[in-house]
Amino acid sequence: MRLRQFFALHWLLAAALLALTACASAIKTSSSTDLGTVKSEPLLKPHWVFKLAGDPTQNQRLPVADGKLALTSKNGHVQVVQADDGRLNWQVDLKTDLNTGAGFDGRSAAVVTRSNELVAMVDGKVSWRTRLTAQSYTNPLVAGERVFLLLADRSVAAFDLSSGQRLWVQQRAGEALVLRQNGVLMAFQNNLLAGLGGRLVALNPDNGQVRWELPIANPRGINDLERLVDLVASPSRVNNSVCVRAFQAQVGCVDALRGALLWARPANGAQGVDGDDAAVVGVESNGVIQAWNRRTGERLWDTDRLKYQEVSAPLWTAKGLIVGDSGGYLYLLSGQDGHLLSKLKTPSGFASAPTALPNGGFVVLSRNGLLQAYQLP
Repeated sequence: MRLRQFFALHWLLAAALLALTACASAIKTSSSTDLGTVKSEPLLKPHWVFKLAGDPTQNQRLPVADGKLALTSKNGHVQVVQADDGRLNWQVDLKTDLNTGAGFDGRSAAVVTRSNELVAMVDGKVSWRTRLTAQSYTNPLVAGERVFLLLADRSVAAFDLSSGQRLWVQQRAGEALVLRQNGVLMAFQNNLLAGLGGRLVALNPDNGQVRWELPIANPRGINDLERLVDLVASPSRVNNSVCVRAFQAQVGCVDALRGALLWARPANGAQGVDGDDAAVVGVESNGVIQAWNRRTGERLWDTDRLKYQEVSAPLWTAKGLIVGDSGGYLYLLSGQDGHLLSKLKTPSGFASAPTALPNGGFVVLSRNGLLQAYQLP
């Protein structure tokens, strides 16, 4: 049986178990899966649309930098568009299938191909290519004139952005299976934060030395699938607080300045989290949306309005929580208690989670290759 089928079965079993064991609690929970009545004038306003040149790379993150964002197609197109109006800034056709979305710093971009090549581009031109020792499913991180990679052999590598020279590699032993989706790879002050198995690790970006590491979840179970606890993108950072999800295991928050675990709570989800300075929110594998106190981990609320639907990772905004579903609906939920404020039908299900734009709006990439921007008036 394929690994994807194992995951699907695992998720279904988890959803069934949660449904059978649900019980009354003091946590505020919606009593019905009926979406109910919402405002006739949607709060989500379409702004602009851009058509990607090909089918999108699945589960990619859409990096936004210097007023631009980068996106990729499976067949090798890398395109950079203006975040304010969707105008094409530059594009490259690599003429080879891609394994990842793009890393992007506003000028330079990097991707990993299906044939295990790291390709760097500057202002629409390929600057170098280099062969990798393992596959990667996580967007590269382009920062500080370097390209950082999280590889499927549970290593983190750094390359010089101008020359492509490999600078260092940090290798860790881990479980046999690795998720084929975006992991955690981000900058925090002068640290590189990476998810290695169920641990969040802070590395010196100059030489790869470990500064601290914290367990978000530990492998458990009797087989490789049950022991899979990789950290998944995207994390939520507010000041020194970084919150992450361990696949189908836990959600936890750390003080990344001190290298201290603040809390970790059981959570059965497969996608990243988001939030503000008071709360962190995540979507469970069965579509239930949960919120925790960012400082203490106390459960604040949950809602089953979208239960049993395939729901994207959330985006926290000043107007509320944005999620999408596989049928192409966008939902705006209250960040205070999760009740539905607005919904909007779009042409297709989504290939990316909602991504914030500098102007206060957001974009989503659909499975039919449409990059759609929305405003929150």
